[in-house]
Amino acid sequence: MASPTVVLIPFCVTSHLTSMLEAGKRLLSSSPCPMSLTVLVTQMTMSPNLMSEVADVIRRESDSGFDISFHHLPAVELPTAEHGAEEVIMRFIQRHAPHVKDAISGMSSPVAALVVDYFGTTLLDVARELSLPAYVYFTSAASMLALMLRLPALDEEVSGDLEAIMEGTVDIAGLPPVPAGLMPTPLMKKGWNYASFVYHGKRFTEAAGIVVNTVAELEPPVLAAIADGRCVPGRPAPTVYPIGPVLSLKSPGEQQRHECVTWLDAQPPASVVLLYFGSMGGSFPSPQVGEIADGLERSGHRFLWVLRGPPPAGSPYPTDAGVDELLPEGFLERTKDRGLVWPKWAPQQDILGHAAVGGFVTHCGWNSTLESLWHGVPMAPWPLYAEQHLNAFELVSVMGVAVAMEVDRKRGNFVEAAELERAVRALMGGSEEGRNAREKAMEAKALCRKALEDDGSSNVSMQKLAREICGKRNMLAEAEM
Repeated sequence: MASPTVVLIPFCVTSHLTSMLEAGKRLLSSSPCPMSLTVLVTQMTMSPNLMSEVADVIRRESDSGFDISFHHLPAVELPTAEHGAEEVIMRFIQRHAPHVKDAISGMSSPVAALVVDYFGTTLLDVARELSLPAYVYFTSAASMLALMLRLPALDEEVSGDLEAIMEGTVDIAGLPPVPAGLMPTPLMKKGWNYASFVYHGKRFTEAAGIVVNTVAELEPPVLAAIADGRCVPGRPAPTVYPIGPVLSLKSPGEQQRHECVTWLDAQPPASVVLLYFGSMGGSFPSPQVGEIADGLERSGHRFLWVLRGPPPAGSPYPTDAGVDELLPEGFLERTKDRGLVWPKWAPQQDILGHAAVGGFVTHCGWNSTLESLWHGVPMAPWPLYAEQHLNAFELVSVMGVAVAMEVDRKRGNFVEAAELERAVRALMGGSEEGRNAREKAMEAKALCRKALEDDGSSNVSMQKLAREICGKRNMLAEAEM
């Protein structure tokens, strides 16, 4: 009889797909019973570039040595973006439900469990129809998970839009009072996108468990609040498996060293501040580019700035930047001895792992945050969208691994040159704020690495999950006999 398989159903953008695959491979390595992975691939035909990136990931993972197979689901009609990205994602995944059911029903291997992306909770219905245990894979921080679990009750408590109480706070168990103005972008105004997050928050408790990409020792009060049921009053508390940091930790060979890494080789230890805003960020309007350039020049510190051009029509991904057109006249010449402006994609993790990098001005995407903590690099948060403002709050006010930077959300997350200069000086210089952030970042580095050791919390949590999936499969097999 074929070994049981765990079916992964990611939201097929590179960050979500790669993270779920890394978690899946660790599940295979931890499993006490023979097991494989089957990945159901949704075809993102609206973006050829994205489909190409996903194809690259599939090719790489097919040669990884793990027992992973990929099943491409039939293309579906793309939903229209009447209300925003969250609506498109949710409807897009929902339209795949019949294809998901057919694919699973037709598998030759017995299915041990389903793991769905947290945007795909509508597929929990498929798991129930097929009498299969289903888990949610949560790629963000436990703080965001706590908020989403809290949302159904919060929705009843707050009659109007959260943006109407910008000066107030929101109570999330396990966190200090969170300023309402730092809530994730889709939650600021009640509407379709807001309702989709409330929907997901309700459905999370129906899953057999929630696998979250965090480290128990990084967010202990939040995880305790979730486990105690304080985030879901009146509902059963979900079982949570913190297994992070889930990172692709392979380093390229010496012959593949990127130009940015080579430039860093010539810089003193911990002397460079990195400015990088993720795969969908780094493109700023001209006034903001000027403020960044001015702030960096006045700071006096060495810098590596990944600057991107505006996305083409119909794509969320930036283009290569024309630095001569974007940057103030004379900036490159004046800073040529201590700065590098890089106009294309760059290997962020390799850069963060370089000894010359001493600080990170980041958009606070959770993958970028975990990469920074893995390498012990303190941060200056510049959140831009999604849940990044909440992440920034946690990094500064709870973990202490970042120095605060004033970001004007009402002006499109604008940062003044003087404020960037101040934050860079605090982060890279000898201020008490910067020293504390560096110390806390190094402590977080040790916690992240300890968590993945044999007796570490994340490894133990993954082993527990693997045993549970094997046990559920054995019970299903006995029932089928």
